[in-house]
Amino acid sequence: MNQDINVLAMVKGDERYVFLYNDANRAETLRTLGRFASNPELSFTWYDAAVLSQKIRQESQKFAANSRFSVPLH
Repeated sequence: MNQDINVLAMVKGDERYVFLYNDANRAETLRTLGRFASNPELSFTWYDAAVLSQKIRQESQKFAANSRFSVPLH
């Protein structure tokens, strides 16, 4: 399992949304995007959640593709 921390950030007006996640909590981060989108007190929309969740999935697919061809050095 990859222990790298991923950073996903979005600036929307005066609000800043910054998500830190790793492989172990990727699903929880995706659920958090949905909770933020359903909160009427935030400017975070379902469109924002869709765009950011797509970025999370693309990053995980990129990592998976790269790790398939990695040869352990040990």
